[in-house]
Amino acid sequence: MPWIDVIRPEAAEGELADLYRAIAGARGGVADVHQVQSLNPRAMATHLELYKAIVFQRSSLSRRERERIGVVVSAANGCRYCAAHHGQALRNLGEDGAVVDALADGTVPIPGLATGERALLAWAAKGATDPADANAGDLEALRAHGYDDRALLDAALTVGYFAFVNRLVLLLGVDLEEGYERTCAPEMAAGSGGDTRNG
Repeated sequence: MPWIDVIRPEAAEGELADLYRAIAGARGGVADVHQVQSLNPRAMATHLELYKAIVFQRSSLSRRERERIGVVVSAANGCRYCAAHHGQALRNLGEDGAVVDALADGTVPIPGLATGERALLAWAAKGATDPADANAGDLEALRAHGYDDRALLDAALTVGYFAFVNRLVLLLGVDLEEGYERTCAPEMAAGSGGDTRNG
């Protein structure tokens, strides 16, 4: 149980009940990371829109790459909850289980991934724990691996987004739910956008 009061779906009314229904319809259930925001439905709704814009929007950075970044950042921040949820999302996208386990354990570089993919994940891990050490040379190195500036922007947004959610989870004591896998549907909702690179 989180360390603050939450309004569970069965007790929700009005705007909050509508949000819960939308989340459950899109994700297969209402995860505790959403329920912990129930005392501020406007923040929850805005958070959900930000999540969709960063993780699901069409981009030259694939959805799979963004989910990998989410797991790497969560592992770097010690957020088991987010690493588990987004590790399951990766599995649902067809990611090899050994890769997911290595990402969740904070193992970077990951054997079996391309050099550029490993470089991107190492940069994301650095961004999670030592963002002040970032420099233009980091981006030049990633460009040399074929990442364009839209991909770099979306990678940075993904690092920042997961750093935010990790802190929300850790500061409020959100525990990993039993059966959390059912809330990790591979798509957010119809029409929410796809990838231009293979996911």
